[in-house]
Amino acid sequence: MVVCGVDGGGVRLARIKRGGSEGAVYHCISRTVGGQLLLDDVCKARLAGLLGGLSRFCGLEVITYCMMGNHFHVLVRVPPAVPLTDAELLRRAREFYGRQGCLVVVAEEGIRASGCMPAHVRETLLGRMGDVSVFMKEFKQRFSRWYNRRHDRFGTLWAERFKSVLVEDSQQALRTVAAYIDLNPVRAGLVSDPKDYRFCGYSAALAGNKALQQGLMGVFAEDTWRGAAARYREAMFLQGGIAGHSAKRALDREEIRKVLCEGGQLSEAEILRLRVRHLTDGVILGSRAFVNEMFERYRSMFGPRRRDGARPIRGAPWNHLASLRDLRVRAIG
Repeated sequence: MVVCGVDGGGVRLARIKRGGSEGAVYHCISRTVGGQLLLDDVCKARLAGLLGGLSRFCGLEVITYCMMGNHFHVLVRVPPAVPLTDAELLRRAREFYGRQGCLVVVAEEGIRASGCMPAHVRETLLGRMGDVSVFMKEFKQRFSRWYNRRHDRFGTLWAERFKSVLVEDSQQALRTVAAYIDLNPVRAGLVSDPKDYRFCGYSAALAGNKALQQGLMGVFAEDTWRGAAARYREAMFLQGGIAGHSAKRALDREEIRKVLCEGGQLSEAEILRLRVRHLTDGVILGSRAFVNEMFERYRSMFGPRRRDGARPIRGAPWNHLASLRDLRVRAIG
């Protein structure tokens, strides 16, 4: 397994992945080397375009994303594994690589000659399907090659292996993480409303991206994009006044920090204006029952003194959510 972090007790934790017949949702994050602001608007647009094409090829569903100047966030669902026919694999390969792509040409020649795709080509294509690690590795590598050509540079672009949080596929967990991701440019002071930041999933969905609309409709169990969009804005701006849904003035980040330090009560939308490490470093996020279930499944990764997995998200009004890591130092701020 891939090392992804350190828990509250200083124990190294491996990346926890589900797959196969279960499916899973992950919040994935990666930063540029040294945290440098290397990603301009052209780069952010390239990342978003590559994300869409690669996710369709791999059979993953991007729920939302946000491309920032020195890092990106992606909330992606890996669906349960299903058998893939040669026709479906060839369709995906043609869409992603083009009709002149090497794998496409070899696959088509094999199908014409014997009626089926060559085994080594099929194995290569299947190895790129339905695995978040393979998906993220190819996503970052493809962008790095493009970036280095564009800037006549070589070497590492990304600071680290990507971080990931296994997120319970529930409405409560997904809406919280999705809103946190789309509110990145608001926390950074770039915009006051994520609809005005064109490099996030919410803005792209409002602009007509059907795949992202479907992803958010699934989060809120809505049959229409209009209904999902209204509920999503409520999740992001509840009691805030920014979106025109309430006359109440929105608190700025310093006011929110002050209220938090004084032990005051804040809404979920106000907490989401702050950095919440549990959503990026918590390893597993969801209900207590879900976190404990995953803890028991991966029990061998933990010491004998740890009896359960779920840890509270201190300082946030999220009694319905827990994480695997007990984060206390600069957890919210």
